[in-house]
Amino acid sequence: MDFTTPLILLGVLLVVTLMIVAFDMVFGNNAARSVLVNGKKEIPVTSDDTLLNILSSQKIFIPSACGGKATCGFCKCTVTEGGGDIKPTELAFIKPEDAAKGVRLSCQVKVKSNMKVQISESMLSAKEYKTVISEVKDLTYDIKLIRFQLISPNVMDFKPGQYAQLKVPGIDVVRAYSIASNPSIKNSIEMIIRYVPNGAASSYVFNALQKNDKVTITGPYGTFFLQEQSKRDIVCIAGGSGKAPIRSILARLKEQGMTRKVRYFFGAKAVRDLYYTQEMMQLAKEYPNFEYIPALSNLLPEDKWEGATGLITEVLDRMTGDLKEAEAYLCGSPGMIDACIKVLNKHEIKQANVYYDKFA
Repeated sequence: MDFTTPLILLGVLLVVTLMIVAFDMVFGNNAARSVLVNGKKEIPVTSDDTLLNILSSQKIFIPSACGGKATCGFCKCTVTEGGGDIKPTELAFIKPEDAAKGVRLSCQVKVKSNMKVQISESMLSAKEYKTVISEVKDLTYDIKLIRFQLISPNVMDFKPGQYAQLKVPGIDVVRAYSIASNPSIKNSIEMIIRYVPNGAASSYVFNALQKNDKVTITGPYGTFFLQEQSKRDIVCIAGGSGKAPIRSILARLKEQGMTRKVRYFFGAKAVRDLYYTQEMMQLAKEYPNFEYIPALSNLLPEDKWEGATGLITEVLDRMTGDLKEAEAYLCGSPGMIDACIKVLNKHEIKQANVYYDKFA
């Protein structure tokens, strides 16, 4: 029996197999590559994963309220090298002029070659926190206050107005909520969460979350925060759970003695949608520089209301004067914020002095 032919074939197969393995190591999913962050931190990569997940594995937590599904637009960073072409899924969230600079959604960028990225230094300070729920409190029929006691790490430094992200246990859902508490209290944070029908995160909060539950959050995030070096008069505008970051801002201003004049416009539909009213009114009694103006747009028959009425834009317009030297802080739905900015512009506010956080 001639064994030469089988040995030759076996040798050929072995050589081909080794060539395929070598090719895959150099050019395939397991090829050695890296992500260089801000020209400083080099992250080795061996898997064909998204930039968002790779950064998260290295404790670099870029905000992503949708969990990487390209529906929130939060996870932006600048890819200066190796990102490939921008995807159609990113175009709804990135302006053409920003795309030309390399701005991308990190959840849509696969790391297939060496890559260089630029990330805001503020994002690099975000951490993952293990927490335990110390309080769950009803504020209205559809809004709750949740207090998270920080376990590990046990302190968080945040600016009044910033937000954190809540990871819903058991499902791949992450949601962003503004921090509602005093930034001087560092061992716990509070969130004000409004129920969204069929919303995975708010349904969990309203139907399942209880005191002593353990929850993971990340943060802090955001460029919306009090400009503490400023001495300008302030106009605050919020609706619904948008009261959260404004409450944190007011806590800091109170600590500073409320030396700046502050007018706070809060829009709601009916009396049942108001909350923390006594807290705001007490603040106004203590500090003449502060004025709280709740406005109701759709009173119910049982409501006994003697305050301002109408859409918050209408109330803002008729109760506001010259804003040339003022600054504004807005938090609420995109529609509300856009409408309020038009009113602020009418009163000649400078665009650079308008700060807002849109709840998508």
